[in-house]
Amino acid sequence: MNAAFPASVFQLDNGLTLIHQEIPTTPVVVADVWVRAGAHLEKEPCFGMAHFLEHMIFKGTATLAPGVFDQKIENRGGVTNAATSHDYAHYSLTTAAVHLEDTLPHLGELLLNAAIPEDEFSRERDVVLEEIRQAHDDPDWIGFHALISSVYQHHPYGRSVLGSEQELMQQSPEIMRSFHRNHYQPENMTVVIVGGIPEESAMKLVSRTFVDFGNRCCDSPEKKEVTPVIAGIRRQELHLPRLEQARLLMAWTGPGVEQVCTSYGLDLLSVLLAEGRTSRLVRDLREEQQLVQGICSNFSLQREASLFTITAWLEPENVERVESLIRLHLNDLICNRISEQELTRCQRLLCNDYAFSTETPNQLAGLYGYYNTIAQAELAVTYPWQIQSYSAKKLQKLAQEYLSPNHYAVTVLKPC
Repeated sequence: MNAAFPASVFQLDNGLTLIHQEIPTTPVVVADVWVRAGAHLEKEPCFGMAHFLEHMIFKGTATLAPGVFDQKIENRGGVTNAATSHDYAHYSLTTAAVHLEDTLPHLGELLLNAAIPEDEFSRERDVVLEEIRQAHDDPDWIGFHALISSVYQHHPYGRSVLGSEQELMQQSPEIMRSFHRNHYQPENMTVVIVGGIPEESAMKLVSRTFVDFGNRCCDSPEKKEVTPVIAGIRRQELHLPRLEQARLLMAWTGPGVEQVCTSYGLDLLSVLLAEGRTSRLVRDLREEQQLVQGICSNFSLQREASLFTITAWLEPENVERVESLIRLHLNDLICNRISEQELTRCQRLLCNDYAFSTETPNQLAGLYGYYNTIAQAELAVTYPWQIQSYSAKKLQKLAQEYLSPNHYAVTVLKPC
């Protein structure tokens, strides 16, 4: 049976969602604010805007000077963090329960009333430009973004969340303020409060804090993108200076959140193929044949079109052979029955990982906020049950549908 959702979900009159879970045994509270304002909402030529705005949120408001927020949080022993993806931006605050009433209003003030001052805009743009330059010095970043560009092509998921130097230089404080006013609205926002605070106190605090939202400057309807389809083998090869080892990156698209239960099965296939020494690809290609130094698989659930990848680090002369052997493994997965022992190992690993990742207020707040932003919060606790519900036959059918050895994108990095 599905597990009961341990948190309470409320929708405030203005459309904002509050998720609250009291943990009386901890003196800590985490407030995690999730906004449907990721990079997929950006309009040309302002790519990179969502991530740049994440930086600028902390540069103050008309009543909160730059740096004051950080000082107030640090003086109370609190910690803040923020991140941006294609599907969301989120801002977390971890503090002692007794200090939440003094600190959360400051975070709310930043999120609702970001001033985006021109002098701070210019300074912070230099910080983001340096972040972009550092990324372009990382061969794994280069390889992954070349891969997703090939997979998604004209879909927003194919762009870097950071944007490019050229795109960043075309942005202005006014354009960013418009993006902020259009998307940082209550119906796009989920506030998650987890830890040592009662429900009534959390509700009153959030209701007082997240109340005075600005008006949209114009209507900006979200565009429905066409789901990417990979026909045949889409191949590219890059040659990079100072690269010591080759990289082989292969990718397939999976369903988005509209088929979230199917997506859980792709998590199982990822573990079956390349997690742990007894997984198929690790055992064969690394342990037995020693053709790769390392190999891993990953499934990334996304709102519209998810991503399944296999990545190997190896010598350049082994790239073609390893790719061919991976295709043979996929063909075997599709044609031959998965053993119950192998399925049980994968289910145990994923259920254990889930248990280990839901132990702290930070982990729970992030989990609830993420799921409520891309789908609905209650799905967060169905994961172990869904994983355990998969049969070997059902998993094999999933491999047949999504992991074709004849339809994928591949990016190879080799030394110059």
